[in-house]
Amino acid sequence: MSGHSENGTDVNDFHPGRRRLLKMFGLGATATTAAILQADPVLAATLGYDEKTGVSPTGYKAPKGLARNTAAKQRALDWITANEGAITRLADEVWGHAELSLREWKSSLAHAKLLKDNGFTVQWGAAGFPTAFVASYGTEGPVIGFNAEYDALPGLSQKKGVGAHDPLVYHYDAYGPTYGAGHGDAHNCLGAGGTAAAIAVAQAIRAGGLKARVKLFGSAGEEQLVGKAYAVKKGVYDGLDAFLDWHPFNITVPFWNTTSALISATFTFLGASGHGGTPLGNKSGLDGALLMATMSEYLREKNVAPSGRFHYAIINGGGAPNVTPDMCSIWFFVREGSPARAQVLYDKIVECARAAAQASQTRLVHKFHAGTWNLLANKAGAELLNDNMQQIGAPKFTDADHALAKAVQKSLGKPEVGMPTGLTPLAPPASAYTGGLATDTADISWQAPTAVLLSAAYPPGIPNHNWGATATAGTNIGHQATLSAARYLAAGAVDLIEQPELLDAMKQEFKDRTEGITWTSMIPDGQQPPLYEPPADFLAATGQSWPPKGVTWPVPPVVATEQLGTTGPNLAPVT
Repeated sequence: MSGHSENGTDVNDFHPGRRRLLKMFGLGATATTAAILQADPVLAATLGYDEKTGVSPTGYKAPKGLARNTAAKQRALDWITANEGAITRLADEVWGHAELSLREWKSSLAHAKLLKDNGFTVQWGAAGFPTAFVASYGTEGPVIGFNAEYDALPGLSQKKGVGAHDPLVYHYDAYGPTYGAGHGDAHNCLGAGGTAAAIAVAQAIRAGGLKARVKLFGSAGEEQLVGKAYAVKKGVYDGLDAFLDWHPFNITVPFWNTTSALISATFTFLGASGHGGTPLGNKSGLDGALLMATMSEYLREKNVAPSGRFHYAIINGGGAPNVTPDMCSIWFFVREGSPARAQVLYDKIVECARAAAQASQTRLVHKFHAGTWNLLANKAGAELLNDNMQQIGAPKFTDADHALAKAVQKSLGKPEVGMPTGLTPLAPPASAYTGGLATDTADISWQAPTAVLLSAAYPPGIPNHNWGATATAGTNIGHQATLSAARYLAAGAVDLIEQPELLDAMKQEFKDRTEGITWTSMIPDGQQPPLYEPPADFLAATGQSWPPKGVTWPVPPVVATEQLGTTGPNLAPVT
């Protein structure tokens, strides 16, 4: 039989096995597993491990019988049912605040209040981030961690329950109108769901006399991939036996896969301002940023693997055409399948910045902000979550929910299928990684066995970071995703507490996957994170002082001090 189809494509390219994995690492068909591990041990731990241990995507069947129905688990689930109103009110309150990364003043307080009202102690200012906290319950036994994020995204304001693009907050400007912030990644649901799961497990521990500890980590600035990356480096997540997390998505499924490693940095070009009508001698920071963007685009064909991504936004490109901007910043996210691969691509981006500064005759100020590894999945954890999800069932959506979902889908040109009515089957990850999203939960996953699930909070076909996600995240669609995720996570946690062998299995897999790999933070020593000064009432409410220990405040300003350029040689007058 020929190895090629009629259109000339190698049929082996579609086999989710070893051939694709070898291509991903740039290795030949005769390469050994040892060669794969040597080529990139981190990516091999996430993708190569499953194949090495005999997991085949074509023949895989998820195990059953892991999840047990016990009195303690039922207490946890009953607490969620009895407190649905409080949980969804928290999600709605945070949706309404729509606070940007690292400025989640009201949103973090709302989460902490619900936790304290249910017996948790709260410590503020984790890793120096004012809106980050650690809420704890219990004094002995294994430590199960949960996650809460509550930051919104710029420009994604949208009226809840409206199926056409209709921003809730619109900022008029005659020359450049903008939208307000919105929960286009449904973090209002994420935080409420993780918080509810943590409280539900604490209720089960209290009522059932179980020996276990629960920690809920309120995380700042996830959308900027900042909070957890710095917190892990500072040891905030040390001592966990397992970490359970979820994320809103457009399907409901355990996440047994990896994500992209990511580096975040800004490049500021400093020049000399002047009149746009007499530009000779002006030095434009905007020119530098645009040249960098253009140069980086030429990397894509020959210097970026299928797993690589980079994307950018110009932050301060000038206020009017007749003023040459003497300062302009361009913010890059660089993604790849592992930290080493991300660093290689990032170094190429940096060279573009240096060349752009030279070409535009500007001065470059380059600032690294954050870096995160790719996610280390856990098969045992995914299978436990899956079994609980199968027993509990998919989120239940109403006719009105489906109608809203179809309206959003129609507005964005996607098939009008409504919300998913079932669970997506658990499947092993593909052998090759072709790039995608990133999360700072990834750094936690290299410290403790981590299990993650997705729950449908916006319609299929709609990407996150879109107004369509904002539209549904504040409605019953978001509520059902939140409540379902809370139940799945709480049920899985109780199983880990009551069945120590399941927790041991997660730990053993974690140990096996990480063998020979030493996690090292991508954040340089002494790096100060991006921060904003909190309002005085927030500091008073949380008992914090400003600035945090080790933080230089105010941050030294970046100022253009460049001289104007030459307008050409001085010539003798023409007579």
